[in-house]
Amino acid sequence: MHPSKRFVYIMKNDESPPRYYTGLASDIGARLAAHNSGKCPHSSKHRPWHLDVVIKFADETRAVRFEHYLKSGSGCAFANRHLR
Repeated sequence: MHPSKRFVYIMKNDESPPRYYTGLASDIGARLAAHNSGKCPHSSKHRPWHLDVVIKFADETRAVRFEHYLKSGSGCAFANRHLR
């Protein structure tokens, strides 16, 4: 049985202006290491990444819904106003 993915995270890099990446994980440290080692094609070109926001959810379903929301137009606007 695999651990449930209950952490929604937003990473930031040091570019100017910075780039952000939103994801979902069960092990934040391992996921950040995977992003920074280039194992994730969507984020490999903009390394190194640093964790900017981490939110832990009680259940995976809510975490998945929130991650999808943050990747939507209104969710990006919310993140820009309140999380970045």
